[in-house]
Amino acid sequence: MSQNGGSITKTRLRNGLEVRLKEIHTAPLISSWIWYRVGSRNERQGTTGVSHWVEHMQFKGTPDFPAGVLDRAISRDGGIWNAMTWVDWTAYFETMPADKIDLGLRLEADRMMSSLFEEAEVDSERTVIISERQGHENEPTFRLAEEIQAAAFRVHPYHHEVIGDMADLERMTREDLYQHYRRFYTPANAVLAVAGDFRTRPMLENIRALFKDIPGVERPEPQVRPEPAQRGEKRVTVEGVEETTHLEVAYHAPKANDPDFFALAVLDSVLAGASNLNMFGSGIPNKTSRLYRSLVAGDIAASVQGQLSATIDPHLYSIEITVRPDRTAEEALAVLDWELDRVVNEALTVDEVEKAIKQARALFAYGSESITNQAFWMGYSEMFADYAWFETYLDRLSAVTAVDVLSIAQKYLVASNRVVGIYRPKNGAQRG
Repeated sequence: MSQNGGSITKTRLRNGLEVRLKEIHTAPLISSWIWYRVGSRNERQGTTGVSHWVEHMQFKGTPDFPAGVLDRAISRDGGIWNAMTWVDWTAYFETMPADKIDLGLRLEADRMMSSLFEEAEVDSERTVIISERQGHENEPTFRLAEEIQAAAFRVHPYHHEVIGDMADLERMTREDLYQHYRRFYTPANAVLAVAGDFRTRPMLENIRALFKDIPGVERPEPQVRPEPAQRGEKRVTVEGVEETTHLEVAYHAPKANDPDFFALAVLDSVLAGASNLNMFGSGIPNKTSRLYRSLVAGDIAASVQGQLSATIDPHLYSIEITVRPDRTAEEALAVLDWELDRVVNEALTVDEVEKAIKQARALFAYGSESITNQAFWMGYSEMFADYAWFETYLDRLSAVTAVDVLSIAQKYLVASNRVVGIYRPKNGAQRG
């Protein structure tokens, strides 16, 4: 079946693969993304980190495309390729000169079903991923975020980090990885999004020819337990040898497809500057935000940022603060709470809301311009909602009022709905 949604052609192949195509003739480039509905949300104790590890194994070769050959071929053709794994999805992309994209498409069709998972490569990659995990553990902000995530989610699999727990990384087998791959890397569990300088009909015919013979099986249904409501504020403390104090306050937040999400996005823009929903885009300055003015300009913090993510299930809205050496986490938290109380108890002015919406809209637009970004959004939005979510996002932001922001602040920015996390230096280099 197929339909045209504006300039988007939407099609589902007989084996269940969803295809999204968008012609963009501004440059002789094509960006192709394949998204699988699998991430840490689909993992259980004993195999945490398996989705990320499988992503690594997808670069270890197939009988037709041995490891190492493709990297040289794509670079020689002037292309770039990469992959990423997150809580709800795993994605692979190639952006290449328009006349070379067939290589990327052939690769993705091949490794959807023919990746080798050789025992020696699994063992080699175990060392790489354990080293990656150890590198993260050297960062106090990672350790703090991991403790906050574990405290915020007791039941839901958002409980663990995408990279997985060290105990599982040390014990997982080749069979664990391969079974995860076989279960989730199927046409019906994937979305192929292609944007760039092509003609829709021949591109679709090429995609059908490459993917049609991959067997269609029913999409796996995730067995996700909903997180119960939090019944009181939680606090976690992490200690380490690093000398900088960090404060992170995380509130349970709505899923991307909840109407509350859009008002919270505006509130985030007011408080800390708009969050970038594009996973690999850049931000914009937040020096006019309330928290920057009170914490950074107020000489309490070296930096402050908010983080709101678009997810399938309710996740977190986090405010991350790097505390100045001559200040304490408690001082930063007191200023933060004072600002949050103001938002909860006093309606914002129309001008402030309009300014926040303008900034959020600008950041969203910046992250949607390039051919690679447009292909990104065509698939990414399907992971937690659908492409209409992306198409209507700016209008839904613009519809948010000061009353909406006040209501959303009163609903979510309450102490019983949050986890407060502090990273403290062990050596006492900072007061407090």
